[in-house]
Amino acid sequence: MKAASIGASSRPVLPPIIPETEKEFLESIQDYIISEIEKVGCTEQGPAEEYYIIYRNVFEKIIEHVNTYKGILTTIKQEYDAFIEAIKKGQRNAFYLHGKLKVLACEPSTLMYYKKRITQLEEKIKRIERNSARIENLIQKIRTLRLTIAADGSQNPTKKVNPAQKIPGLNLKDSFDISALSSHLAHLQQRTKELKEDMLTKYIPLENTVSVEKDMKRALHLRNVAEKENESLKFCYYRLTQFANVVNIWENSDRSIDTLQQLIFQMIENEKLSEGTIVSSISSVFERDPSKRKEAEDLIEYIERFNELFSRGQYEAAAIYAANCPRGILCNEEALEKFRAVGPIKGKTLPLLMYCEALVSTAIAVEQPLPTNLTTEAIKCALSEKRLDLVMHWVTLHRLEFSEAAGDAIYKYAEVDKHNKSQCLALAQIVYGECGAHRKAALCLCKQGQIFGAMDYLHQCKPLPTGDYIFLIKHCPTVELIRRLTQEWNGQPALMSLGETVLSFIHTEYRSYCLRLLEELANQGKDVLERMIVNDSVCSVEGWKDIAETCLQTRREKLARLLISVLAAQEGVVELPLDDHEDAKLMEHIFM
Repeated sequence: MKAASIGASSRPVLPPIIPETEKEFLESIQDYIISEIEKVGCTEQGPAEEYYIIYRNVFEKIIEHVNTYKGILTTIKQEYDAFIEAIKKGQRNAFYLHGKLKVLACEPSTLMYYKKRITQLEEKIKRIERNSARIENLIQKIRTLRLTIAADGSQNPTKKVNPAQKIPGLNLKDSFDISALSSHLAHLQQRTKELKEDMLTKYIPLENTVSVEKDMKRALHLRNVAEKENESLKFCYYRLTQFANVVNIWENSDRSIDTLQQLIFQMIENEKLSEGTIVSSISSVFERDPSKRKEAEDLIEYIERFNELFSRGQYEAAAIYAANCPRGILCNEEALEKFRAVGPIKGKTLPLLMYCEALVSTAIAVEQPLPTNLTTEAIKCALSEKRLDLVMHWVTLHRLEFSEAAGDAIYKYAEVDKHNKSQCLALAQIVYGECGAHRKAALCLCKQGQIFGAMDYLHQCKPLPTGDYIFLIKHCPTVELIRRLTQEWNGQPALMSLGETVLSFIHTEYRSYCLRLLEELANQGKDVLERMIVNDSVCSVEGWKDIAETCLQTRREKLARLLISVLAAQEGVVELPLDDHEDAKLMEHIFM
């Protein structure tokens, strides 16, 4: 019985079979969600209310479709609707309370401003009262003066005022001067004549104002139209001048059709010239070669078709169209930036990723490597969308032109995707190896724990600069790596000097790895360490003295004694600064 139960449990369980009607219903629901999202124009930062309405309608359709669980689903929906309504009500209350809180917070400031305004108005009232008092005093003085003049006039009825004093612009003396009066009269007559002329030329009757305003508006409209036409003509002149310059550059260069195609594409993208303008200009250039003229016109038509697909939002078709364009005129960074500018679209693949996939697929199909800049951008785009599977497929085909920047992108992604770190390091190692970045390829092997593989790879390459081996130790510091770099490998000489390696890191945070290596060599026997020191032709005796001093400073007395004894055997006497009594005895032993 137990055996039967064990055998039954080990059998694979078949997934439930979904009826065809249920599949159709699920597909219709999914299509409805996608179409509604596109209609309302929702993006990743879109409004939450729109998504709620769409999925509420979907939930109602599911309730209507499922009869068995209709009651339970209806109850669930009512609870969710009540919960959402409570959230909305809470948001409205929070908004109202927030406004009320702001009003209460502003009351002290408002009261302060009101008090300040009261003080200002009180000062203004006092100033007005002072002015009023001064004006009343002045009026009183004028009244008193008038009464005095009236009293003097009643006492001297024979005294009369000269009417010449009332002539404006003349004083009392000029009022009795015939020449001054004649000059003033001439001036008044001239002024009268000027006013009459102005009435005829500068002024019109009030009833003619409407017609004059209409004429003025018409004249302004004609002026605006003329200015726009003038700007358009200037713009066209500039375009034609630019194209003439392009043609001159082409005629003075290699006169290849590829050069002209690139120049034409750049003009269409940057200047937005019309197809007719380009074709008419090209006709004058290719009069002597009709085949090239027809080819250039076809290229322009191809570009116009791409722009049409792009403007309609058919990004997938535009990407395939651009990747398969003749002579690769749309396989460049300008087209890539155009797709990048679109940005992400909710529920759809990134347009830039569509373009990169089309570029790589086309390059693989026609067996022509994709340029390094486009390859790097394609890899970065795929990794930004977490499509490591695409990058793995592209790299393992060995049909692309890789660069160190592409390897860096994959290497950095290994720190992001910890689960696939080993795969990322393996891919980065392939890319580094293809582009000749050997030290980074070896680093990827070391990061995977393949120290022996890294040593095989380094010995197969031509000798690298010492700085590259130091780069490996700094980025992957292990005792085993330092050991393999400073020892012979399969009969080949060591890549680095043991003494120079230790001296390079003696004053850094990697010192402990080097000293641990020396201790391990010492534990294997004095002859092992002595043989390595003797065979090390790069590091001098003074360098080993410094290493021995460092061992004493780090309380590795045993290792220091061994180094001193080896050096003493080589040089006879070694002078080292020894402070404690035990080290003095060690020196006495050496002298003996």
